[in-house]
Amino acid sequence: MSETTEATPLRTAVQVDGEMASYLTAGRQDAPPVLMLHGTYWSRVWLPVLGHLAEAGLRPLAVDLPGLGRSGGRLSPETATVPALADWVTRFVSALGLSGPIALAGHDIGGAIAQHLLAHNLLEVSRFALVNSVLYDSWPAPHVARFQDGDTGEGVLAARRQAISRVLAGIATESLTADYADPWTEERVRSSWTALAGAADNRYTLDLVPALQRSTTPKLLIWGEDDLHERVEYAERFAAEMPRTTLIRIPNADHIPTENAPDQIGRALADFFTP
Repeated sequence: MSETTEATPLRTAVQVDGEMASYLTAGRQDAPPVLMLHGTYWSRVWLPVLGHLAEAGLRPLAVDLPGLGRSGGRLSPETATVPALADWVTRFVSALGLSGPIALAGHDIGGAIAQHLLAHNLLEVSRFALVNSVLYDSWPAPHVARFQDGDTGEGVLAARRQAISRVLAGIATESLTADYADPWTEERVRSSWTALAGAADNRYTLDLVPALQRSTTPKLLIWGEDDLHERVEYAERFAAEMPRTTLIRIPNADHIPTENAPDQIGRALADFFTP
């Protein structure tokens, strides 16, 4: 029997807008919180690094956006936009009773939500990290944009499995791919994901550039160098243009580098977020 410790991630939920918002967490309840946002995948992308943050004395909170992952509800074209999801995140934070500065991390479109929260001061953000996030006009990627016409059938599930296998590359075992793809076996999740794809619009990040250039919040970028769409060149540009930004490149890793280099990324995030 494996031993469970405070650093062992667990899944729990809180009610937001009348639906259960599912999230992964670890560490002490009174530890400094780290809010972690996903994009076109789900909170599973953060699982490999949660223990590192908890062992560093932090409390990671990797939430599933409404209608996605293990969360309840269903996204619509109106509720799936970056501004609408950013507002939902503030209600999630309120439902948890969090107050004061919060560390914030985003992956993929979750990074656009994080940028919106920071640029519009919707949360008091102490430190800010992005992992293979959408930036500038880098999105939507073609394999996401093709579903902007509203397909919610088996084509979405097949495409998600294909995308997962591609970005996990050499570590994409059958069981790991199935684990990542499992939420899309539900029609409700496929419908929400299609709404997210339909609402994907790079004006949401382009419009934030001036505010981000004025931001003095410490920023960390962690990037899998082999990402075909959220290319490392975008991260290099962001690091050059935005104040107090550091870039860590992860070689031989694609869009979900937390699976390729969990120890390196976990330590880097823990060091960055530790007060």
